[in-house]
Amino acid sequence: MIKIYSILTMLCIAISLTYGQEKVTVPIPESHGPIGVMGDHFHKKGALMFSYRFMSMYMKDNLKGTDKLSPEIIVTTIKNRFFGSPGMPPTLRVVPIDMNMNMHMFGMMYAPSDKITLMAMGMLIYNKMDHLTFKRGKGTAQLGTFKTKTSGLGDIRLSVMIRLFQKETTRMHVNLGLSIPTGSVTARAHILTPMNRRPEVRTPYPMQLGSGSWDFLPGITYAGNKEKLGWGAQLAANIRLNKNDEGYKLGNRLVFSNWLGYRLAPWVSSSIRLTALTQGKIDGIDARIMAPVQTANPDMQGGKRIDVALGLNFIGTKGFLRNQRFAVEFALPVFNDLNGPQLRTQSVLTLGWQHAFNL
Repeated sequence: MIKIYSILTMLCIAISLTYGQEKVTVPIPESHGPIGVMGDHFHKKGALMFSYRFMSMYMKDNLKGTDKLSPEIIVTTIKNRFFGSPGMPPTLRVVPIDMNMNMHMFGMMYAPSDKITLMAMGMLIYNKMDHLTFKRGKGTAQLGTFKTKTSGLGDIRLSVMIRLFQKETTRMHVNLGLSIPTGSVTARAHILTPMNRRPEVRTPYPMQLGSGSWDFLPGITYAGNKEKLGWGAQLAANIRLNKNDEGYKLGNRLVFSNWLGYRLAPWVSSSIRLTALTQGKIDGIDARIMAPVQTANPDMQGGKRIDVALGLNFIGTKGFLRNQRFAVEFALPVFNDLNGPQLRTQSVLTLGWQHAFNL
């Protein structure tokens, strides 16, 4: 699968370089939103754009609401939802320590008219989580650590952007999309149990690669630029339409982003973005996800978060780099209120490349 995506990426780059010398006006860098914003702009009729994004999210420290909890407090005070089932202790005995999620996102946009732009996106996901296991019982004696990993194809997204208006300095469009459940929700990994066993089990919800459900992706985007300034706001939602085949659906998600950009030079602009995010708890439960760890509890998912991000947009103006955009954005959460205990997001790094041209 990785080799297939690599070949497709190289093919997209080759096509874009071949046709990229068409008469396309080089955009000013602040006319784009930060690379962490999806579907922030539409295209003129006949335009085609290929894109690649790499996003790396790092999570560490456990929060319940806004309060930080140590692993020792978690295993002595947080009840185990599955207590009463064979071998299940009364409190949690396994605690996540940190998690890395890396995503490779491959996109394509095409405008059949000036008012409509179509977009498709696929992704490869790599998850890694470190855990600390405590010995069976009620104390704080540690047994050892272990690592779980999952990787593969995520959900595929198809969407359409419909222009509402475009004036000299401002524009607005609606985003309507559908997420297709191509990512696995049955990934497995070996764990270390409090009884010092290492079975292979279905990994808890944060380690799965997709939602398993069909998801509706509505949104609206307002943006503009004048002189050296660019600005924008986007409200985007992810609404789960059904429970998946395993008996649950992830919580609905709502993201509100506001950004401001400033042109530093004809080929580069800086940006600052403020993002508020909220996601609900899981509805239902996967009967095969059962362990004395918080990530196996559907009620200990979701919450609220506010991020502040700084970014740079680079636009190629000459030669084979003409019309190509390279961008970076680094986000730090400044507020977390989690349905925990749950790992807190520490940072989000996004890198990206885009190339638009006329067919």
